[in-house]
This record gives sequence, structure tokens and C-alpha cells, in this order.
Amino acid sequence: MELTPLNVGYACINLSLQAEKITTNRGMIKKTFSEKGIAYASELALKNVQDLLKIVDWNLSHGFKLFRISSDLFPWASEYQISSLPDYPDIRETLEEIGSRPIRLTTHPGPFNHLAGQGKVLDNTIKDLEYQSELFDLMGLTPSHWNKINIHAGGTYGDKAATMARFAKNFGLLSENLRARLTVENDDRPSLYTVQDLLYLYETIGTPIVFDYFHHSLNPGQQTEEEAFLTAYATWDVRPVFHFSDSRQEHEDPKARREAHADWLYSAVNTYGKEVDIVFESKMKELAILRLRGEMV
Repeated sequence: MELTPLNVGYACINLSLQAEKITTNRGMIKKTFSEKGIAYASELALKNVQDLLKIVDWNLSHGFKLFRISSDLFPWASEYQISSLPDYPDIRETLEEIGSRPIRLTTHPGPFNHLAGQGKVLDNTIKDLEYQSELFDLMGLTPSHWNKINIHAGGTYGDKAATMARFAKNFGLLSENLRARLTVENDDRPSLYTVQDLLYLYETIGTPIVFDYFHHSLNPGQQTEEEAFLTAYATWDVRPVFHFSDSRQEHEDPKARREAHADWLYSAVNTYGKEVDIVFESKMKELAILRLRGEMV
């Protein structure tokens, strides 16, 4: 099978390097944070960003020019300012080095982010998303959808239209840099949002739509894959980054949940004649892509 996207990448974990204990998600439980505090968080964060640099350089040497970085580089990031960390000078220098590399970096903050939420849910969402944007600022990356911060629209709260309107209103609470980076992605459950549903956000606040092929197969709405792909494609002001994975239930384990991603890649990606970058969300990360290329032992 050939890989047709312009650039391909994977998400967060490099299994080849993880075997050498190179990882970017060192963390700790709340009890440890309470006991060891910011000094220990700083130590872990520095190790995480130093290893991120190693992963980025590995990616470039193996032909990967796209990578989704982990949202967990800084343990308990909501509890402090990055600039207050004891290791901040070294952290910033490392992040600047990462940002100088010729690789497209993106992030995909967790599902607890609900920009259409209210109260503490909304406060926590804004805090987390601003932290993600600050990372790209520290890397020296110009705010744009090239380095996307991608989220799901979240729950419907019993009223899709009202929820979308609240999302659009709350978008105005975000910093200019974050607004310039934010994208939204179609969901895998029929009770949530299709590409067609998300078009409202693009038309209202200019937020591009990240097309997820697998999610569309589970929640197509009224559009074919090609129609949804082209709808999402037209919302971008730079080359889009879309997501692709295969079904674990269909290819590997009939008893798996319908939403489960396969370990490996089995299907060709149809980019419908357009130039796009693809993050492959298979569980075997870079190994799945290397196997397709015939480069895996």
C-alpha cells in the first residue's frame, strides 16, 4: 500500500524510542505533586521536553515531517505558570530548539475540554487550551492553523444548535494566539457532531474542521466520505491535517468496541486529489507506518 498524503505522522509516543526510556509523558499523582511540588514538576517537564527534541530529531531522520506532541509534557500544568518553574531557562531553550526544526507539530488536548461548557468546566478548558498555545509560543511558532490545537466540540447538552452557539461565543474568551490555532474534529458517535454539524463553527468563527476518516465511517450524517472530506478541506487556510485509522473490530478483533482503533494500518488513504497531511492514529504508532513503507524489521 502506498501512502498518498504529502506528509504523514503519528501521535505522541514513539515506540522505537520508548524501549530506550525516551518518553514525553512523565507525570505523577496528585499526592506526589502535593509532597514534591513545583521543583519535581519542573524536573519532569525538563526531561519530557528534552526527550521531545530527541523524538523530533528521530522523526526527521526517518522521514516524518509531522508529529502530534503529547498534551502531558508538563505535569499538573494547571497549577503553575511555566515561567515560574526552576528549570524554565533550560525548558525554554529546549522548546526553542524544537520549534526551529523543519517539522509540523500539532496537539490534541484531552476530551475533558468543553469550550461549549459553563462554569468551572469552561474555566478549566480555557486554562488547558491556553497552556497548549503557550507551548507553541515558547517554541517560537507563528500562531496559525499550521500548528493546530485540535479539540472536539464536546457534548450536545441536549441541544446541538444552542451548544454550537455557546461554543462560538466562548471562542471569543480565548487569546488571539489560541484562536489562530484552534481546530475542531468530527465525532465517532451519531449523538455528537458530524462534519456538516461543525460547518456552523467555521462559518461563524472561522475554525477549520479536522476530518477524521474513521469517525466519519461511524457517524457520516448525510454526507459520503468524499463530500465530508471536501467540506472539511474547504475550511482550511493552510494545508489541512486530517486523521486516519482503521477499525480494530473489522480488522483485528471482532469483539472490540466499534470505536476502537486498530493496532496497524490496512486501508489506503483517499485524499481525493488534494494535498493534505495525515496523522495516523493506529496504536502501533510509527511502527505501523514503517511497516507500510517496508522499513520495519
